[in-house]
Amino acid sequence: MSINRIAFYHLETLLWIARLGTFAAAAARLNTTQPAISARVRELESHLGTALFRREGRAMALTPAGRELVRESEPLWARFQGVLMGCSDISGATGIIRIGAGEIAAASCLPGFVAQLGHDLPHVSLEVDIALTVDLIQQLASGRTDIAFAAGRIAHPMLRTAPIGSVDLLWLASPSTVRTMDAAGTPIWSLTNLSPLYRIMKEAIAASDLADCPLNLCNNVRTMIDIVLEGGGIGIFPHPMVRQPIASGRLVPVPDAPAMPPVEFQVAMRAAESDPLVLAIFDRASRLDLRANSGP
Repeated sequence: MSINRIAFYHLETLLWIARLGTFAAAAARLNTTQPAISARVRELESHLGTALFRREGRAMALTPAGRELVRESEPLWARFQGVLMGCSDISGATGIIRIGAGEIAAASCLPGFVAQLGHDLPHVSLEVDIALTVDLIQQLASGRTDIAFAAGRIAHPMLRTAPIGSVDLLWLASPSTVRTMDAAGTPIWSLTNLSPLYRIMKEAIAASDLADCPLNLCNNVRTMIDIVLEGGGIGIFPHPMVRQPIASGRLVPVPDAPAMPPVEFQVAMRAAESDPLVLAIFDRASRLDLRANSGP
């Protein structure tokens, strides 16, 4: 065994393959190619004198030796990264951080948070993906996303979460719609059942005088806002996304609409996360307060 020829990138590659499940995913995470990942694995196996992966159909699975190496190396790798981070200025950190967010979180807190990260960590590249909460959870659990901002309470055994405040929901319509409202014929726009807000909206509609109105569903809040602005019905919207049309008078409150409970938001990452940079950014994100930015 030529252990002295094993480089840090060999272990980093192995750990990302184990975390993400495929050579292709590890290549994307490490900003390289799949052939380069395969070459690193061959080099590591050659230096150790043992196979770390075996082919199972079209997939590659860790051998017992590979599983043991991953199990023993992961805490050491995290410790080593922590030592390096502690000995250096975090502003000099490098890497790619993948941030996921729901549409409402993206409008509520993401722009300022990402802008400040870019200022404080100028050498870190950010990849931002806007997706539904159900997709964000899957991406986090699979390692395709490092940190996610999402609506509703996230309960997943593989994830660690922190509350970051809440956002108010408002019943709104265009002034012309309010003037001509028909309790039996004015359509209401709500997010689809894939959104954590759907149940809140459905219960609020059922408890209102508008329960007999036709219910239309859409998976995009900004599209719903545009429809309602054009007089296409009533909408239930998060306050941060409708500040401007409210201020200009293009959207007004729906008379006698029932109060809506605020929507809680959380930031999440993998419970087993050990990367010091991801941990530092999660800690920063967990100190966000959406209520502090909920003014008009």
